[in-house]
Amino acid sequence: MEKRRRQSNRDGGDRERSEFDQKVVEVKRVTRVVAGGKRMRFRALVVIGNHKGKVGMGLKKGADVAESVNKAVNAAKKNLITLPLVNETIPHGLTVKYKSSSLMLKPAKPGTGVIAGGAVRSVMELAGVKNVVSKMLGSNNKVNNVKAVFSAFSKMKSKEELWKMRK
Repeated sequence: MEKRRRQSNRDGGDRERSEFDQKVVEVKRVTRVVAGGKRMRFRALVVIGNHKGKVGMGLKKGADVAESVNKAVNAAKKNLITLPLVNETIPHGLTVKYKSSSLMLKPAKPGTGVIAGGAVRSVMELAGVKNVVSKMLGSNNKVNNVKAVFSAFSKMKSKEELWKMRK
């Protein structure tokens, strides 16, 4: 008799490949003080993107790391925004302030690459921005820095929209 090995996914079924890649930017252990002591949970900051201009972020808590990451991915899918890309870079430069984080973004020539720090780099790569120069000022808080990037993305306008505003 031959022994055959079964090959399957952990959940037992065949999962379809998602159109979005995901990156866990930060996982933190957070506690809440209650009458009986401290309750520990995990907070996950996840960014998802399709490398073609669609990107989303999710920040959720859960009892364990896997649960919080799954919740954050689902939240990120609900908070997708579309970025108007021009030649694999952003359409125009701008400076955005979100709480104590200040972020400067500038479009760059092809071949420059992503010149950005930690959290901003993750968002740019998942959004499909290949050439950009950025500088984070004011805060090292990853959550606020990612939210500043999304604030900047929501304020960006395509060239057509800028022409309509000028007329």
